[in-house]
Amino acid sequence: MQITLKWLVLFLLIFSYHSAKAQQTNTIVFYNVENLFDTWDDPLTADEEFSPRGTKHWSSGRFTKKLQMLYKAIIAASEGQFPCVIGLAEVENRWVVEQLITQTPLRKITYGIIHKDSPDPRGIDVALLYRKDLIKPIDFDFIPVAKIGKNGFQSRDILYLKAKLGGKQFHIYVNHWPSRSGGYTETVAKRELAATILRSQVNAIQLSDPNARIVIMGDFNAAPSEKCISTILKAIPYPGDEDLNSLVNLSTLWGKSTDGTIRNGGQWEIFDQIICSKNLLSDPSIQVQSSAKGICNFNFLLEADKAYLGSKPFRTYMGPTYHGGTSDHLPVKIIVKTLQ
Repeated sequence: MQITLKWLVLFLLIFSYHSAKAQQTNTIVFYNVENLFDTWDDPLTADEEFSPRGTKHWSSGRFTKKLQMLYKAIIAASEGQFPCVIGLAEVENRWVVEQLITQTPLRKITYGIIHKDSPDPRGIDVALLYRKDLIKPIDFDFIPVAKIGKNGFQSRDILYLKAKLGGKQFHIYVNHWPSRSGGYTETVAKRELAATILRSQVNAIQLSDPNARIVIMGDFNAAPSEKCISTILKAIPYPGDEDLNSLVNLSTLWGKSTDGTIRNGGQWEIFDQIICSKNLLSDPSIQVQSSAKGICNFNFLLEADKAYLGSKPFRTYMGPTYHGGTSDHLPVKIIVKTLQ
């Protein structure tokens, strides 16, 4: 009897070990971090307001406080774990991203950085952090979003990463589409151009590999139902249709339980979204958590909206006035479980 019990315990230990090894849980987070600038005036960009002598009186103390608050938000979004992928928007340069992963407890995990200075006039870029122990990069690129000639403009590049996660190949895009500054009607064509550029990239990948696993994240400055997202990018509401080449907008689930990711004039909007290919949801070796809790609306990231009632994101600045918060956006996430 003792021998039988001994072997049973050993069997259960071995089984538990292999079960844990067979499934890898990975959190993917996207966060528009609202003007993560260094404190130096770059003569090549319009960043002078974010300096000690600028209109916002940006300082090393305020920068350090913001890093710690961003770390707290990112870890909370990943339920106390270190995310395998972190997509970022509104970072000024590689140096500020390096500070985020070296001057906060994120340094406990070795993160790689993918970043390039984009032609945005203010100098803000997108970036991607990846856990080197979980993600194996294969290739990456930066896709321009710009128009030449009359009414021309330059916006943030779209970041692209091809990598292996849990032994599976993924295609990951990080976006920060042109803002509505100047008016919706005056800027909608810019976002539609960004959508056209991204859709052409997706088409090329799916043409070469119909089973491609694609994850698209970003601040699109557009709601899921707008033309640039639903019609041009062809990101349709969850659960999508039967076409395995379609894109499924997971953020269409989020509005059922939370208000949004950004709030202006008392109106919540879901501008920060995560979209994936239909076959990623259908892949039997992968489980994507299709949760209504994709928006990370933790209390410490919110404050009372005294003008319109309810709550709103606790942002770093209110106009030129330092407000002391984390960001004017809320982070969003999905959980991807890869089965070995």
